[in-house]
Amino acid sequence: MSLAIVYSRGRSGIDAPLVTVEVHVTNGLPQLSIVGLPETAVKESKDRVRGAILNSHFEFPIQRITINLAPADLPKEGGRFDLAIALGILAASDQIPKKQLDQYECVGELSLSGELRPILGALPIAIHSRDAKRKLILPTSNATEAALVKQVELLPATSLLEVCAHIGGQKSLLSFIPEQTKTEPKASIDFSDVQGQFHVKRAFEIAATGAHNLLMLGPPGTGKSMLASRLPGIIPELTEQQAQETAAITSISDKGLDIDHWLKPPFRAPHHTASAAALVGGGSNPKPGEISLAHNGTLFLDELPEFDRKVLEVLREPLETGHITISRASRQADFPAKFQLIAAMNPCPCGYQGDPSGRCHCTEEQVAKYRAKISGPLLDRIDMHLEVPRVSHEVLRKGSPEGEETSAQIRARVVVARTFAMARCGKVNSALTAVEVKKYCTLSEQGHQILEQAMDQFGLSHRAYHRILKLARTIADLAHSEQIEISHLSEAIAYRKLDRQK
Repeated sequence: MSLAIVYSRGRSGIDAPLVTVEVHVTNGLPQLSIVGLPETAVKESKDRVRGAILNSHFEFPIQRITINLAPADLPKEGGRFDLAIALGILAASDQIPKKQLDQYECVGELSLSGELRPILGALPIAIHSRDAKRKLILPTSNATEAALVKQVELLPATSLLEVCAHIGGQKSLLSFIPEQTKTEPKASIDFSDVQGQFHVKRAFEIAATGAHNLLMLGPPGTGKSMLASRLPGIIPELTEQQAQETAAITSISDKGLDIDHWLKPPFRAPHHTASAAALVGGGSNPKPGEISLAHNGTLFLDELPEFDRKVLEVLREPLETGHITISRASRQADFPAKFQLIAAMNPCPCGYQGDPSGRCHCTEEQVAKYRAKISGPLLDRIDMHLEVPRVSHEVLRKGSPEGEETSAQIRARVVVARTFAMARCGKVNSALTAVEVKKYCTLSEQGHQILEQAMDQFGLSHRAYHRILKLARTIADLAHSEQIEISHLSEAIAYRKLDRQK
């Protein structure tokens, strides 16, 4: 029977579901048809495959060829199935042996000359191939990325001819052995560059330790963007599992994966003109947005009120759940989105309210309208609100007498405190559930009275209540304290700056 079966991988969100490529060659009028819900790029593969087979010195069957991409209800896209289709045609026409094909999964786009071109999403494919215990044949250009997955046998190839020689036993493909990871270069930006702003640096240290959301409020030029850009330098590296999750998202997008720094938490800073689809993902074929590209890292939104309010509102659900589901008429995709939100804004439309220069002439109505662009529910999900005042000229000229701390010094304290938290409950404090908050964030009777008083005075919600407790737990961890003391709780309450202005 002229039937061949080759295994490949499709794409659904960040998953790579198995696609079985069934090729049947039979007598009849010469025709090649592809079934199994193929999109345009997949339908066009028949022309690429024909050219690749002929230019690789094989014969293209002058018969009726039917290619089925199973399962039939999974949409197929891109040129990733080219290699599997070509191998299926050659095996079904008895030009290469069939019996070896069930050991492999094959992905790769073919050029007309038979060369293999890279594809998107090699990392998720490698993860699923490892779990299926099959060897993965893929383009050489994708091998370094796929090698981030441990315990998977990769067989990179540059052309269809090389793959056929391997299947036929003439010349085996060599298993890919990744090079040693390069040494992490010294960061070009450092917290020591920031003069003064000690209370803001303290807040960033707390935010980095517990992965808390933070909003900075201050006039232009006070260093808000400068401080935010230095946050990645004090955040601990990702675990291998976290890094694989983050890299898998980057792999299926067209952003490019930085192999040398893949353990570094991502830092995304979209412009305030970004649309809701750019922020959360979307499209007829759903792709991850900025919040998913910031998974296990930081999303920095500068000039927060300048974002469209509808765009900001889409952040509310993923800030709570840690994932985003994008539904379209033909399909649905679920992307992880556990990110730390860092935001910055001016206190008023002109930006100079409260500035010693006295140049602000905004009315109370204008200020209220400006700040109303950020809804209460979104503000409620931000753990820390703090003012970033203007630094005096003397501090800028002379600096601090005791010197500015470096990112390495701050990071060392963050790592110790986060290790303390991870040993206690296996997660950062901002991710604690309500049950875990009750268990790990206990207060004394005096502490409960102070928190209840703050709840009544500032009109705090139950969500803010839990966030204050989580923040106090992080402050206690930095102080190496098992118990949340009054000073830790008071500092956590003090960071609810905008709640006090209601």
